[in-house]
Amino acid sequence: MHRDRFYTLSASCPDQVGIIACVTGFIAEHKGWILESSFHSDEMTEQRAARYFIRIEVKADSLPFMLTEFRERFRPIAESLQMDWRINDSAVKKRVVLMVSKQEHCLYDLLARWQSKELDIEIPCVISNHDTFKGFVEWHGIPFHHVPVTAETKVQAFAEVQRLFEESHGDTMVLARYMQILSPELCAAHPGKILNIHHSFLPSFVGAKPYHQAYQRGVKLIGATCHYVTADLDQGPIIEQDVIRIDHSDSPNDMVRYGKDIEKTVLARGLRYHLEDRVLTHGNKTVVFR
Repeated sequence: MHRDRFYTLSASCPDQVGIIACVTGFIAEHKGWILESSFHSDEMTEQRAARYFIRIEVKADSLPFMLTEFRERFRPIAESLQMDWRINDSAVKKRVVLMVSKQEHCLYDLLARWQSKELDIEIPCVISNHDTFKGFVEWHGIPFHHVPVTAETKVQAFAEVQRLFEESHGDTMVLARYMQILSPELCAAHPGKILNIHHSFLPSFVGAKPYHQAYQRGVKLIGATCHYVTADLDQGPIIEQDVIRIDHSDSPNDMVRYGKDIEKTVLARGLRYHLEDRVLTHGNKTVVFR
């Protein structure tokens, strides 16, 4: 990561000739200094049209205007290219709301990375359907909200989660082993903003107890998947994955223990890619510029 302040432009549009020339030409016209650039062309399939993906970092003080004016000046170019785009300022910390149930390892890991500035973010609050970690979270100086979820109160509970997320001006919601299925309304309200860590190598072993499912199938690799949350359980676009080798002597409890380490690292990597605007979605696929 660069020490100097920079803007990150990430975009996708229908593939065509001249995209890079238009975008980099605009930046060069205003004396912008490109620090990093990534491009990818996704070929046309029966399901999807060909699409082009861009991520560019520009040194902020090389431009003669601020971000608001950049957006205004760049908008006509983006419209002419039929572009979905965003541009963010590295000086503005992302606000990440964490959600957790009774498994502590992902919460502990993210808070440690936040406290050490490895993740340079704001955590406005932690939300949980249990009060297990209330003291631990508040010891870090972070507000903790206990929002119980039962079969009878799910609608009200997730309405409250949405209210807390929006009230805290959250940019991203992270399900750090939050063991509840979010409501379709909450998923629809924040597409591409909710990340989950699932303790299997998706699309294998969706739903509950994936390690036990893996044990029954006798697999030799288990993994973890960081993905965006959609209304379809464990079917959202995949951001990051990794695996670890096991053998016939490992019990489901062994797999759970091994899996905790990989869950932490996969979630942290996936969250970092998301926060750095390295992830662009195309249908149910992602392009991740590492």
